[in-house]
Amino acid sequence: MANQKKKNSTLPIAIIGIVLVVGLIGAWAMFSNSKTPGTNTQTANGNTKKTPVSTAVAPAGATPPNMAGSPTALVTIEEFADFQCPTCASTHPVMNEIKSVYGSRIKFIFRNYPLAIPAHDKSYEAAVAAEAAGVQGKFWDMQNLLFTNQQAWTANPNYKQIWNEYAQKLGIDVDKFQSDMAGLGAKSRVDEDLKRGRGLNVNSTPTIFVNGVSVEAKDFNVNSLRQIIDGELQKATAAGQAPAANAAAPAASSTNSNK
Repeated sequence: MANQKKKNSTLPIAIIGIVLVVGLIGAWAMFSNSKTPGTNTQTANGNTKKTPVSTAVAPAGATPPNMAGSPTALVTIEEFADFQCPTCASTHPVMNEIKSVYGSRIKFIFRNYPLAIPAHDKSYEAAVAAEAAGVQGKFWDMQNLLFTNQQAWTANPNYKQIWNEYAQKLGIDVDKFQSDMAGLGAKSRVDEDLKRGRGLNVNSTPTIFVNGVSVEAKDFNVNSLRQIIDGELQKATAAGQAPAANAAAPAASSTNSNK
């Protein structure tokens, strides 16, 4: 009986000991996570501030990139998107408006990032189709058609025929378009963009960087993006930066998918 009482009296102590051990483990885990390198830091007022990623050391991606605006602009916007991604399609008009508003004041780069998931079974081929159109200077036109008509071709088993019709509508040589889709050139550009995205730890679409800083999904709207871009332009002005005097014409005039 005495032994039983002794056991009962030690039971709460044992439970307390277990709770303390679990608490210490949890505290250590939180401390370790806080030391893990990431993209977020704390500002003086306690707000979370994202730090630039190492875009310079990541794979270059397709070269030349699908770019609009000016190659000498002080603000670079880089979007990684998937043509079968519904959010990418809904963000597409936002990005078009940003390009229209800022023109040569920004450098806008579009990266193909087809996700390898069952629901996006046509996304890689769609990216190749856009690149094949880019060979004939119609990347942006094909990109626009693929996003604005996403539901139509995604649900159609004859989606490649629909893409041929898009090509014809854009005045593209359809035979060459089909040949370029089957060739290695367009596919290699998609693959290079994928390598860059993986190097930057892109794991969802769309992913948008402004001067190397990832934009939160809640800010994928014109007003928020304008605030971010304007802030970057103001910082550049304050730092006394300016585009090169002999700046080239906007990249939209260059070859390969920039029209």
